[in-house]
Amino acid sequence: MKKVLVTGCISFVLLIACSKREPANLDQTQAVQPHYDTTAIDSFSAGATSVDIVRQIRMSSQKYQDSLKEAMKLEQEEQRIEAELEKENKRKQEEEKKQKTKENTTVSTPVTQ
Repeated sequence: MKKVLVTGCISFVLLIACSKREPANLDQTQAVQPHYDTTAIDSFSAGATSVDIVRQIRMSSQKYQDSLKEAMKLEQEEQRIEAELEKENKRKQEEEKKQKTKENTTVSTPVTQ
């Protein structure tokens, strides 16, 4: 009986020792993955930044857009003022020309007695 029990134990140990084992995980990065709130697929993907940073970016971009609109308004106002000044200068020049022609016509007409 002892012989049967010993051969059974030995065969069980040999069966376990010679069985096909799964290979050990050689890539440790897959085994231990730290927990992050975001997954960076690439630096430009939507999931690469956290929600707070996205909100700050949107706020700053809204401020940037507002500043661009303000700059456009100022530029349009300056162009409008310049156009009005040019019209005013042209009008003044035309009036001066008319006055000069009136003076020239009054001076050039001979006085008859």
